[in-house]
Amino acid sequence: MKQWFIALCTIALLLLVMTIAISLGSVPIPLAEVLQALFKQGEELNQTIVWDLRLPRVLLAVLVGASLGISGSLMQGMLRNGLADPYLLGISAGAGLAAVIPLIRGIGLNLIPLIAWLGAIGTTLLVYALSWSANGLSVQRLILSGVAVSAFLGSLTSMLLLLADDRVQVALNWLIGSLNGRGWDEVNTIGVYVTIGILISISLAKFLNLLSLGDEMAVSLGVSLKWLRLGIGLTSAGLTATAVSVSGLIGFVGLVVPHLARLLVGQDYLRVLPMSGLIGALLLTSADTLARLGSIELPVGAVTALIGAPFFTWLLSKR
Repeated sequence: MKQWFIALCTIALLLLVMTIAISLGSVPIPLAEVLQALFKQGEELNQTIVWDLRLPRVLLAVLVGASLGISGSLMQGMLRNGLADPYLLGISAGAGLAAVIPLIRGIGLNLIPLIAWLGAIGTTLLVYALSWSANGLSVQRLILSGVAVSAFLGSLTSMLLLLADDRVQVALNWLIGSLNGRGWDEVNTIGVYVTIGILISISLAKFLNLLSLGDEMAVSLGVSLKWLRLGIGLTSAGLTATAVSVSGLIGFVGLVVPHLARLLVGQDYLRVLPMSGLIGALLLTSADTLARLGSIELPVGAVTALIGAPFFTWLLSKR
């Protein structure tokens, strides 16, 4: 009952933050009028602002935050490592390099989500190929391969930025992560894929519980470690790549959120995964709202780092 109460409170808080996010902006709208506009009542201007500008951005923040939160839980459960996050497999480096090339050249800008997604998935497959050995998939090789590939692709991205001219700022905004200018097209693009990824993730919860018992115990219960880790890793990579393709590289969500979810609902991944999705959505929606409150909009990735780093430090000091 306590965990159900925590889940309901989190959902209620998320809905409240979403409503506040829609009401705030260059043209503030009172909460009562926001509710009217959501039901397509009241002033026509408010309806246009809510439905065409703010609601899709808020929904996108929810989708991206939930994807990163659940992806982080999958990675930490698969590797049994609290420092693992969705970008460990080189996903961010692959997506960043793939997106920077058209951004600094000013070509194919409408294809950037697809290009970034392909770069992220391609890098993940490369890391898995490097990690595979005669004995199957090695966790240590997986982590080291991800670090090596990320460093290599990150250096290529830095070199391209140094050689670029007037489009460096556009590329940097994407690399840091931003939801500015996103709309219904992005929501419709990733909505189905995120939903499918979340359902697959929840179906893997019982296997993550088995992995938490140790490799020997999981094998004795009939689990094929190499195929299970491959499936979990590809599901995590797919969720992360889908989120990154429309938002850029938003850090700390996938690292911090799983720790907070386990703190609230325990170690059972049947509860941790849904709670990670809720907290991830709540965190990113709040961060995006803070990012656009000032006279100059900040990249939401910078805000999540400012929030996540002190919180993670506090969490470590308490546990």
